[in-house]
Amino acid sequence: MAVVQTGNGPRELVATGLAARSLAFTDIPVIDFQALVDPAASAAERMAVGDAVRDACTRVGFFYVRNHGVDPAAIEATYAAARDFFALPMDRKMQIHIRKSTNHRGYVPLLEENTDPTARGDVHEAFDMALEVPADDPDVLAGKSMYGPNVWPELDGFRPAMEAYYAQMYGFGRRIFRGFALALGLPEDHFEPLIGKPMAQLRVLHYPSQDGPVDESQIGIGAHSDYECFTILNQQAAISALQVVNGAGEWIEAPPIPGTFIVNVGDQMARWTNDVFASTVHRAINRSGRERYSIPFFFGPDYDTPIEVLETCVTHARPARYPTVTSGAYILSRFDETFSYRKAGGEADAG
Repeated sequence: MAVVQTGNGPRELVATGLAARSLAFTDIPVIDFQALVDPAASAAERMAVGDAVRDACTRVGFFYVRNHGVDPAAIEATYAAARDFFALPMDRKMQIHIRKSTNHRGYVPLLEENTDPTARGDVHEAFDMALEVPADDPDVLAGKSMYGPNVWPELDGFRPAMEAYYAQMYGFGRRIFRGFALALGLPEDHFEPLIGKPMAQLRVLHYPSQDGPVDESQIGIGAHSDYECFTILNQQAAISALQVVNGAGEWIEAPPIPGTFIVNVGDQMARWTNDVFASTVHRAINRSGRERYSIPFFFGPDYDTPIEVLETCVTHARPARYPTVTSGAYILSRFDETFSYRKAGGEADAG
């Protein structure tokens, strides 16, 4: 067995090197979210979505979503903006290096993120943005460091495309939270009061192709679990790079399916559900011979939200496994372990 360290402790999985099993699409749940998009849908139709989410999260650990309500034009515009940004000269991108930000926004160069602590850096570059919060907002002035304004490159059309996509993902994420609430036997709006000012981060990622022999300790993104409640990922068509550990501890491929997003459980939802829904360990290896782009949206609750095991996930045989922690403190602790610019003495020169 191999072991991957996550924010919630070690996870065992079958050791297969960089290989992953290829499954038919029918083996990975594809959930129709139309009932959570359509306000006229019946309670039974909405509950059926919750049942499907629960089955996927307990049996496989991740799922695809179709009929999600996201505008395809917004998706295409974001990919176009990402390609334009990553094609900029390095000195232009370094002007907004994430180290210059006080609230984790901006550009992350190759190898400056290391999601797997046993590895040597991730072979991707990224741009990070989150909820736009003015510098004079009370939470910013109070030192809640994940809140604040975004930073932007001098690039026509980039900011509007990213902000439009962020708005689409926020709406979609709220629907997913409703699906999780139903899956957990909670009122459908249980999470709504906790996501008015969410710790929700949007990234665009660029992975160069790794051709020839690949060092397992330095791949596109190393084995890890995400930190928030869940991730909504859009994958570039026709390039399969994502690998996910299923409920049996096996690496399996999660290829792009046209018209869908893939959703995986993060560490905060695992803590909330007492590991009824375990966070999904995954990695990406781009061996396509082409550049790969992807767009993950990491959705967590408001900064001060206590992540405390839900009563519906505790039994005499399954007592609470995790102490309560606030969302903001948890995310900051994970970023401190992952990004080189946040490590004492390890900052790269961003000049």
